[in-house]
Amino acid sequence: MKIQVTLTLVLALLATSLFAQEFRGVATYKTDRKVSLRMDSTSMVDSEMHKQLEAQLRKQFQREYTLNFNTEESSYTEVEKLDAPAPAASGGINIVVAGNTDILYRNTAEDKMVRETEIMSKPFLIKDAPERREWVLEKETKSIGEYTCFKATSTEEIEERMFSTEVDSVTTTTKLRTTTAWYTLDIPVQHGPGDYWGLPGLILEISDDDQTILCSKIVMNPEKAEEIKAPRNGKVVTQAEFDAIQEKKMKEMQEQFESSGRRGDGENRMMIRIGG
Repeated sequence: MKIQVTLTLVLALLATSLFAQEFRGVATYKTDRKVSLRMDSTSMVDSEMHKQLEAQLRKQFQREYTLNFNTEESSYTEVEKLDAPAPAASGGINIVVAGNTDILYRNTAEDKMVRETEIMSKPFLIKDAPERREWVLEKETKSIGEYTCFKATSTEEIEERMFSTEVDSVTTTTKLRTTTAWYTLDIPVQHGPGDYWGLPGLILEISDDDQTILCSKIVMNPEKAEEIKAPRNGKVVTQAEFDAIQEKKMKEMQEQFESSGRRGDGENRMMIRIGG
């Protein structure tokens, strides 16, 4: 009897191991973000140009991403697309937001995160432990496509930056932001889009005050699955070191703009805020 139980346990572990190796998927996500342009000039407020600029800027943030995952690893990248140049709003103003070239790799079993990114075309490779959110699991459920999803929330303190041409500088405010996630136990992995992960099932939807990320398609165990591997290009830094470099570069750019900016008295002033 003891031999039989042991053999059964070994076969069960072997089956679990084989399942884990074959358990792969590809999820497609689409993002949207609120955009608000605050015009100091009364001639711009609620004008047609104002509406066109807001619509143009919001479209820049409507993007598509792919999450390749297995039981332990995931890789999150933006889907490249070739759009026709957006028509300029009346007055010749055209807003272009650069695409996201980041590659985000995560290994939940090894508590490992690698992000390939850049600052002003200089490549960096961030290697660090992934930041864990404190999720609160809720009882509420809903369906997303064919999947039953459960609700989870997380609250954090964030810094919000706004640039105003009135004072030629960036102002920073602090606020609390609550993020709502919807995850499915039908796909029992801890992965999700971007920096959102750590729940008992794949995250299919994220929403907060500013943005929405929604899974539009899932393919399980695809015939031709891409290899999931950590990126390797760029100067290796920790997350804290990268944040310090980014902050320094932003200050340098702000100082250059303030020193070279000459504004006529009759020009329109504008404040751009990403969010609601």
